Amino acid sequence: MAPTPGILYVTMQPEPSLPPAQFHDWYNNEHGPTRLRLPFVSNGFRYRAQGQDPEWMAIYDIVDNDELTKEPYTRLRTDAVKSQREKETMKQIKVDRKILDLVGSRAAKHFRKLEEVKAEGEKNCMVAVSFCIPAEKEQEVERWYEEEHIDMLSKVPGWLRTRRFVTSRITPEDKREFLALHEFAPKNGLGGKEHKASMNTPWQKEIMENTMSEKRRYVYDLYYTFGPAPRDLAPLSSEDCIGAFKSPDKLTRTFPASDGVAAIESFVTTSDGVDLPYRLEGCTDSDAPLIVLDNSILVNWGIWDGFIAAFFKHSQNKKYRILRFQKRGRSSQCGDRPITIDVLSSDVITLLDALRVPKAAAVIGVSLGGAATLNTALKYPDRVAAFVCCDMSSKSPAGNSKIWGERIAMAEKEDAKASSGEPIVGSELAEVTVKRWFVPENHSTSELQRLKEMVATNSLEGFKRSVQALFEYDMKPLMKEGKAKGAFVVGDEDGVLPKTMEEMAEAYGEKGAEYQVIEKAGHLPMVEQPEEFAEFVTQFLGS
Repeated sequence: MAPTPGILYVTMQPEPSLPPAQFHDWYNNEHGPTRLRLPFVSNGFRYRAQGQDPEWMAIYDIVDNDELTKEPYTRLRTDAVKSQREKETMKQIKVDRKILDLVGSRAAKHFRKLEEVKAEGEKNCMVAVSFCIPAEKEQEVERWYEEEHIDMLSKVPGWLRTRRFVTSRITPEDKREFLALHEFAPKNGLGGKEHKASMNTPWQKEIMENTMSEKRRYVYDLYYTFGPAPRDLAPLSSEDCIGAFKSPDKLTRTFPASDGVAAIESFVTTSDGVDLPYRLEGCTDSDAPLIVLDNSILVNWGIWDGFIAAFFKHSQNKKYRILRFQKRGRSSQCGDRPITIDVLSSDVITLLDALRVPKAAAVIGVSLGGAATLNTALKYPDRVAAFVCCDMSSKSPAGNSKIWGERIAMAEKEDAKASSGEPIVGSELAEVTVKRWFVPENHSTSELQRLKEMVATNSLEGFKRSVQALFEYDMKPLMKEGKAKGAFVVGDEDGVLPKTMEEMAEAYGEKGAEYQVIEKAGHLPMVEQPEEFAEFVTQFLGS
């Protein structure tokens, strides 16, 4: 059977007892994203009525309405899956939910789909008109829309699109209800002469007076665009925030603002089925510039803790959001594709898309993450405004596969296991690796021990897969074409890399890139010297 496209159309009126922050945090960071992760839900929007009740409306485009009868969707609506917060929140909301099949659609030539990330920040106005008509009159109403009404609406300044729907065939209801959704730009001609003309024809009067019944009209403004990744930090800094949240599957957590910094942890799924856990924190403005931090191999996002604390001490940096994530190779779930620099760069773009960020203010990466950062800036120049690459090379050094092969053999020989029984890298390789990364005077610090634990607990399979990205890559031919503002930063005691990265800075773009040496640091300057590293990044982004 051919797919039946349509929409899920939901109106909501919260009770006065429901704190707004709880309502928005639940809807934007829990309820909506779980729907957007379903492959047949192509978008999702929240609208706010202009002085009418119910105040809130949500609409989801569905590729095939039959999917709404199947287990992946229906299980989301069961008590076994709902969080306790969702149950308590929905008790305080009057909900009207409709499934509607698409009847017809017409759009202006300049219409842009608001679900596209490049349209993030654009708004629209939605006029929703619902009505019932006798079955014998449906063809006449269809002709009126197609032969007159939409043509006249299209002449109204700001008209973007008109779509028409009818109660879905999968809905067990006797009454067929029709819905027309008219989309306009925020500045439009609603109420103007063209709009009045469309509402004042003999045919229109005949339809309104003798054919339609139970007519309702609402005018909405776009409030929020869903994505598959929770990203709304604003409710977490509100005075009526009810506290931290952890989803039943423990994959999503929210952290109310502490010292002005709120955070969300969740995950994004790539096109090849790999889950990338992430942490978003910082400024609660949904349009705040975003900085992406890209880890080195064998560690987790904790390597950036000291840098972030130091970075936010600078008042001018409180305008930023910061995104950290666990790159492929931290766990054994790496996907079926060979892991390359290009794949790692595409993961960064997947995260930006899921968080609806058209262009990152900066991507900062170290070691393997630094190579992926440079590659992302070179391959996706319209998505990266600036980058900082740390302790890496633009071309894989000769003999890399042999060196890393010996390290894999060391880990395999130790045969360490996690409590779950999964093979992990183990303490022997972790000891050697972290001591190589740190300058000698820091070998007895608690920070070295913390990173040693990160390395030791990395999945062995993930390590063996992700290290392949270091074996063979060459970005030198693209370096002169670089457009984004760039900087190359290196620890002064990281072997030959200070000289290598100075040459890279000179070779980048038409005018070169900034070059900075961090004193008393090895392979991870943001770990050993977080204040100095934060000072440089602050200066670089502000220049």
